[in-house]
Amino acid sequence: MPINYKNLGLVTTKEMFKKAIKEKFAIPAYNFSNMEQLQAIIQGCVETDSPVILQVSSSAYKYASPILLRHMIIGALQIVKESGAKIPVVLHLDHGDSFELCKFCIDNGFSSVMIDGSFLSYEKNICLTKKVARYAHSKNVVVEGELGVLAGIKDNIKAEKKFYTQPEKVKDFILKTGVDSLAIAIGTSHGAYKIVGRATSDHTLRFDILKKIKKQLPNFPIVLHGASSILPKYINIINQFGGDIENAVGISESQLRKAIKNGVCKINIDSDIRLVMTAIIRKTLVENPKEFDPRKYLGPSREELIKIIKYKNKKIFGSARYGHKK
Repeated sequence: MPINYKNLGLVTTKEMFKKAIKEKFAIPAYNFSNMEQLQAIIQGCVETDSPVILQVSSSAYKYASPILLRHMIIGALQIVKESGAKIPVVLHLDHGDSFELCKFCIDNGFSSVMIDGSFLSYEKNICLTKKVARYAHSKNVVVEGELGVLAGIKDNIKAEKKFYTQPEKVKDFILKTGVDSLAIAIGTSHGAYKIVGRATSDHTLRFDILKKIKKQLPNFPIVLHGASSILPKYINIINQFGGDIENAVGISESQLRKAIKNGVCKINIDSDIRLVMTAIIRKTLVENPKEFDPRKYLGPSREELIKIIKYKNKKIFGSARYGHKK
């Protein structure tokens, strides 16, 4: 029997995007695949009074199992309720690659889905995205589409080259598909190596493309994927305690703030969450080689992640104190 997201206490992105566009801040969209990550995201957003989009990729959905995932979300929403926080929460499928997967998620309580047809031809992308949007809208669920290709690896799908979004196509794409938000490619990438061949974070995103897109779609929700900052502190900790992640670099905070100022209202974060947890787990286990209780290394990693979530909400996205914004 289909599950309606409203019965779970979830909302869609419509109202939060309107508010974010008007007041020039971004809604944080955090990926998670286990309990500790979800706990950290929820706690960090509760403590900063920030709305949140909880994102699940297709591989994370398989990893966590649909039934367990649903009950984790119910538990997370109960934590929000008991805290007294009035923050809106969205459950979103990240990078859905088929109509069947999107339909499954819609029928199982997701309030938002992304259909990623960016690797298809323009015409086939439109066809697939339109099909998903029609079904989603019949259930009052919102849809994110993608135009342009991000380099990097996401869910074991590797893109060797990035293809920037063509501003002249965005309006046509929106009109023909009916999507509610659009992920664009302006220089961000998936994974920990967002700037291939360079070990500096001074890479400049294609703001010229973003500005042209916003001129075409001034009040339409624009999304940035692959926007983790790949914080050097945690890369260093990973490498110090037995890891091997060299020359990793992300999108600088200043670039993200500029993107928000220029109209981006949703920013996806996945790699930073993984790196923070991995860093603290490695450090804890090396410093305590006799430790075998998962709570003793997952707990500290969760606490560190809460700090990062709070920092991003306050200092980068500007989503903190959502209920107090005008």
